[in-house]
Amino acid sequence: MANEIGGEFIDRGFWKSDALAFKHKEWTIILDTFTRRHGNHSRKYTRIRAPFVNKDGLYFKIYRKSFFSTIGKLLGMQDIKVGDPYFDEAFIIKGNSDEKIQKLLKSDQLKELIRQIPKVHFQVKDSEYLLFQKTFPDGVDMLYFESMGVIKDRQTLKNLFLLFSAILERLVQIDSAYADDPLIELQ
Repeated sequence: MANEIGGEFIDRGFWKSDALAFKHKEWTIILDTFTRRHGNHSRKYTRIRAPFVNKDGLYFKIYRKSFFSTIGKLLGMQDIKVGDPYFDEAFIIKGNSDEKIQKLLKSDQLKELIRQIPKVHFQVKDSEYLLFQKTFPDGVDMLYFESMGVIKDRQTLKNLFLLFSAILERLVQIDSAYADDPLIELQ
C-alpha cells in the first residue's frame, strides 16, 4: 500500500506494530495499529495520526450517530449543526467553536470524504496520550482517527489519507492551522 499512495513503510521491529507514513505538503500522516487492554482481554485498533501547528486552539470531534449518541443528544449533548441536512442528521459534531467548525465543513469535498468512511470517528487532540509523559510543544496538536479492529480495506485506508490531507489543508484555509512542519516524530 505504501507504494500505491507514495508513502513509506516503517518496520518498527518485533515489539511495535509496523507503520505507513505519508507525507502531504509539510505534514506527516502515520497509519498504524495498536493494542489496548480491556480488563483481562485486549483488542487491536487501527489509528491514523498527524501532528500539526494549531494556530487558534480549535478542537473538534466528528463521528457517525449511533443509538447511544441519539440518547446523548436528547440529554443535551453538544451537536454542532453545519447547515447540510444529510450531514447534520448522520453525524455528531462537537467542538469549541461552532463558527470555525462550520467553516471547516463548508467544503463539499471534505464532507464527501467523511461520508465514505464507514466507522468515521476523528478528532483534534493534544499530546496528553503520548507515552512516557512526552508532550508536544505549545501550539502543536494532533489530528487523530481510531477504529476498533484492523482496517484492511485498501480503499478505506486511501480515503482516510485523503481525508486527513483535506482536513489539514482546510484548517489552513480557515486560518486555524499553520502550513508549517510541526517538527514532531511520532512513535
